[in-house]
Amino acid sequence: MFPLPGFLTHGPGVPDNGRGADLPPRIVQGAPTVTVVTVVCVPDDHAVELLGTVPEGVRVIAWDGDGPQPDGLADTEFWVPQVEDASELEAKFVAMPRLRVMQLTSAGVEDVLDHVPDGVTLCDARGVHGSSVAELVLTLVLASLRRLPDFLDAQRDRRWDLVEADDLRDKTVLIVGAGDLGEQTARRLRSFDATPVLVAHSAREGVHATDELPDLLPDADVVVLTLPLTPKTAGLVDAEFLARMRDGALLVNVARGKVVDTDALLAELTSGRLRAALDVVDPEPLPSDHALWSAPNLIITPHAAGHVKQAGSRAFALVAEQLRRFVAGEKLENVVEGAY
Repeated sequence: MFPLPGFLTHGPGVPDNGRGADLPPRIVQGAPTVTVVTVVCVPDDHAVELLGTVPEGVRVIAWDGDGPQPDGLADTEFWVPQVEDASELEAKFVAMPRLRVMQLTSAGVEDVLDHVPDGVTLCDARGVHGSSVAELVLTLVLASLRRLPDFLDAQRDRRWDLVEADDLRDKTVLIVGAGDLGEQTARRLRSFDATPVLVAHSAREGVHATDELPDLLPDADVVVLTLPLTPKTAGLVDAEFLARMRDGALLVNVARGKVVDTDALLAELTSGRLRAALDVVDPEPLPSDHALWSAPNLIITPHAAGHVKQAGSRAFALVAEQLRRFVAGEKLENVVEGAY
């Protein structure tokens, strides 16, 4: 879309630099009536189908970021990239010089945050995957406490092997990360008569600060990681962190693999002092010869927390609402601001 007489090339619903106040409206009052087309780019034809009916004046194109560039790509204002695809971002942004909104379908933004150009608003998918991630947390915690891997091994060996397990009742579960994932996990834990303790970067009502972790860790039966990966959280779970966990405690990571020092965790698992359940690892994907595969007291899932049948429809319900807001000149939700 090229600038038209009587129209501004910016608009409401997005900040002037992706972080500040709204810009003036796109249509100047009293201007002649001209059809303005808003171009939206989504990853593929399935995404087009998931997006469904779009507001009047919106044209939807599909581009996976790798193949031939479709007609209209240079006019794209609203972009939904492939999930967690941060490859060759600079070239993709160059191909969309009129881009104003980058809407992710994942909650994590660490791979794209530093690459977003000035004037482009970055939005994440906070709230979309919380229920499925929280369900996997409960699955991993219960599988570990109830020793499900032992029973599966016995079943494969055709052994009737009764082992004593544990349960969640009266357990203290420390949740490091008090955003949507942490809150949804805490809500589900309460239904099992467990006591969730939430931790965030800064303290607020009902939430502890991360600088309180040294005092909180020794009392936790389970530690769940749901925090974002940032320069401050990378390597947070190091040897000192793990040493403060009580003997026999369980570490569950559904955040990012780089939040945990893999070598330090391996040492604790190998000694038999701690247990772990990891949906994310470092490195990822995990090489077939990596020591984590054979570590004792460990459950590994392949970054599967949000990989459910309903993920696409839920994500594009958010995209559709964000697009409606953008076209209507309303403020967008889930804008990533500041230091994240």
